[in-house]
Amino acid sequence: MKTISIFPRATEKAYGQAKNNVYVFDAPVSANKSQIITAVESQFEVEVVNIKTLIQKGKAVRASKGKRVQPGVAYRKDLKKAYITLAEGHSIKVFDEATDNESDTKTKKKEKK
Repeated sequence: MKTISIFPRATEKAYGQAKNNVYVFDAPVSANKSQIITAVESQFEVEVVNIKTLIQKGKAVRASKGKRVQPGVAYRKDLKKAYITLAEGHSIKVFDEATDNESDTKTKKKEKK
């Protein structure tokens, strides 16, 4: 089985889902669910309970072909998102670090005052 690389999705919605023990990752469009599960378990050393995937179609973007020619349409790449639910007691530190850093900066600002 070929190895795939997945990346955590850094959006506000993804951070909100992390509170419910659901983590969002960007995965290659060609990857299937079992490949994504093995990649998450090996990279982050956690136990996956459930996975939901979706393919977001690429947006249509106008592309100019020249000064007097009608503009054509080009499409951005398709994107596969994986919503992964972890077992109870497991978490991924990539998402937890941002909340720790925010609380540290708030306490430092209070100390300066």
